Amino acid sequence: MEKARKEGFELLLLGCAAFLLIGIAWGALTSHPTVDFRPGYWSARTLLDGGDPYKPADVLRTYHADGGDRTGDPAADLVPISHGQYPPSEFIVAVPFAALPFAVSQVLWTALIAGVVMLAACLMWNEGARHAPLAAGCLLSIFLINSPSMMVFANPGSIAVCLCAIGVWCILRDRFVSAGVVCLAASLAIKPHDVGLVWLYFVLAGKPYRKRALYALVLAVAISLPAFLWVSHVSPHWFSEMMANVQASRGRGGLNDPGPSSAGGRGIQMITDLQAIFSLIQDNPGFYNLASYIVCAPLLLLWAIGAIRTRVSQAGTGAGAWFSLAAIAALTMLPIYHRQYDAKLIFLVVPAFCILLAEGGRIRKYAIWITAIAFVLNGDFTWLILIHFITKIPNTNLAQFLLVAPVPLSLLAMGSFYLWADWRCTKEPAQPVPVTTAG
Repeated sequence: MEKARKEGFELLLLGCAAFLLIGIAWGALTSHPTVDFRPGYWSARTLLDGGDPYKPADVLRTYHADGGDRTGDPAADLVPISHGQYPPSEFIVAVPFAALPFAVSQVLWTALIAGVVMLAACLMWNEGARHAPLAAGCLLSIFLINSPSMMVFANPGSIAVCLCAIGVWCILRDRFVSAGVVCLAASLAIKPHDVGLVWLYFVLAGKPYRKRALYALVLAVAISLPAFLWVSHVSPHWFSEMMANVQASRGRGGLNDPGPSSAGGRGIQMITDLQAIFSLIQDNPGFYNLASYIVCAPLLLLWAIGAIRTRVSQAGTGAGAWFSLAAIAALTMLPIYHRQYDAKLIFLVVPAFCILLAEGGRIRKYAIWITAIAFVLNGDFTWLILIHFITKIPNTNLAQFLLVAPVPLSLLAMGSFYLWADWRCTKEPAQPVPVTTAG
C-alpha cells in the first residue's frame, strides 16, 4: 500500500507540474489570455468608479478610460466584456482584484486558480488513495494535464468548482470544517448554479451535514448582501439589465447560444448541457429546454430520493456520500447552461471511482470505462485533436453532432452510472468501505 501511495502521489505531482507549465506557456503564447476574467474585472472596476456594472455603455467607458484598449482584446471580445451576466455576489471576489491594475490582478487571479485547482486535486487524491492510490493519481494526472485552459481562460467557475471540492472534502472528512464551510459558501456566492445541488446533498444527508450546509448558506448570504445593496444603490434596475445581457448572449447566433448557429458553444470550453444536442433536432428554445428538463428531471428526483435514503453513517464513513456526489457532479451540468470549465466539478467523481475499483468484479470494469471516457472527453487537448478531424467530415449534420454530443452524453452516462451505484449502496447495510491496495 505504501508503494502504491508513493507512486500515485508522484503521478499527481507530475500532473500538477504539467498543469502549471502548460498553462503558463499557453497563456504566454495567446494574444489575449484570461478572456473570462476580463468581464468580471471590468464590471467590478465600473462599480468602483460609480458606474452601472450591467450597463454596457458604462462598462466600455471605464474600460477605455482605464486603458482597457491596450490589453490586447479583439473587438469581438468587447461584447462579453461589456455585458455583465453574473449576479452581484460575484463582486465579493472581483472587487478586490479590480482595485488593482489589470496586469497585476490578471497574474494574481491566474495564480489563485492554479492554487485552488492543485489543492482540490490533492484532496481528491487523498480521499481516493484510501482505496486505490495509484488509480487516483493516474486519473487526476490525466485530468490536470488535459485542463490547462482553466488557467488560460481564467473563468470564475474554475474557482467555484474547486472551492466546492475543497469544502466537500473538509466537511465529509470532518477536518478543517470551518474552512470547508467558508469554501462552500464562497463557491455558492460565485456560481450557485454550479454547486447548488452539491450543497443540497448536505441538506438532504441529515445531521451533522445539514447544519454545516445551512451555515454555508447563511455565510454566503451574509458576504453577498453588501454587494447586492451596493449594486442596487448604483443601479436600481440591475436585475432587468443583467437578464437583458443574458438574453442577448443566449439569442440565436449568440456567444452562449446552444444551437447550431452558436458563436461560441463549440470546441474547447464548449457548452455541456443537453440543449446543445436537442437543438440539432429543433433549434427552438421552447423545444430543447423542455426536452432537457424531461430527461434530467427523473434523474434528479431519483438522486434526491437516494440522498435522503442514505444513512448518516454511510454518508460520513462509507460510499454513500461519494457516490451521490459523483452522480450530481455530472448531472448538474446537463439541464441548464454550463460549459466545460463548470464540468471540472467532476473532480468529485475520483473518490467514488476508487471505491468501485477496490470493490473489484464487473463493476470495476464499468467504472474504468465510463469514468475514463468522461474525463478524457472533458479535456482540452482531446478537443484540439478531435476538432481537427471532425471539421474535415463532409456530412455537415454528422460533424455538428460529433462536435456537440460527446461531452453531454459522457456526463449523462457517468452521472447515471454513479446514480445507480448510489442506489445500490443504499440497499446494503451501512458499513465503512474497506481500504485496499487496489491500483
